Amino acid sequence: MSEANLNMNEQVNITDDLFEKLPEDEKNAEFIAITLKTFARDAWDRFKRNKLALMGLIFLVVIIILAIVVPMVAPFQFDTQDMANRNALPSLVHPFGTDKLGRDIFVRIMYGARVSLSIGFSTAAINLIIGVLYGGISGYVGGKVDMVMMRIIDIIYAVPSLIYVVLILLVFGDSIGSMMLAICLTSWIGMARQVRTQIMSLKEMEFSLAAKVLGASNSRILLRHLIINALGPIIVSLTMMVPGAIFTEASLSFIGIGLNPSIPSWGKLANDCRALVFNQPIQIIWPVMAISLTILALNFVGDGIGEAFQARTR
Repeated sequence: MSEANLNMNEQVNITDDLFEKLPEDEKNAEFIAITLKTFARDAWDRFKRNKLALMGLIFLVVIIILAIVVPMVAPFQFDTQDMANRNALPSLVHPFGTDKLGRDIFVRIMYGARVSLSIGFSTAAINLIIGVLYGGISGYVGGKVDMVMMRIIDIIYAVPSLIYVVLILLVFGDSIGSMMLAICLTSWIGMARQVRTQIMSLKEMEFSLAAKVLGASNSRILLRHLIINALGPIIVSLTMMVPGAIFTEASLSFIGIGLNPSIPSWGKLANDCRALVFNQPIQIIWPVMAISLTILALNFVGDGIGEAFQARTR
């Protein structure tokens, strides 16, 4: 055997004496597992830590399910009258009692939830579309276009919203569609201004400039880059629009300029019980509690979403 081979064997032996091979079961002992989370999953995990927000979400889900199921399975319709059982106290047959015409209050509250929640969520969705597009275009284009669009908003905002509501209800009637139109006419302004502010700051960032250098169209940059990155504040504003719409409908119906008397919204139910507030005070408690608890739950959910997205951005 050559001298070179002997030297190599000696080096291998010395290396084997100095180092010991790690057993197979210990090779991954220091491996740290990392769970990859998407943006939505991370926000949901943060949202669940907020107990009030989670309770508010559960309450809203329960109310929506009851509003769908109760009018379908209840033995009474919302307009079924029983003159022999007027102003009855709560019982097993009528959990919330009956009103001055013998109608079951619990069924009417659940049917009113359909009307009030439909108006709240529908108007919020419409305001979301209008406000995001209007504010996004204004903030992204800038210049004279932005100035003209903002002056239009100032003109609309200068007139009290109650005047728009009354005129629309007088012209188009006191239907659910008219109420939604009246609420949507001015309530999108806040969303548009917030989106405009977000877009004006985001369009100067590196990712937006990089997309423009790469040849992306203006519409793609606005929809696929800027609005997506402003989604957190937009969703928070959206959750705040729903209780605002519900409260507006309830307030207008309570003072008698809202929906048709045959439509049992929560505001209309409270208005019907106003004359009996001293003789039958329990009847006005149910619609007021439904409005208050729902708006409170929506505010809790909005706060929880805001904290989840703010923590993500930090």
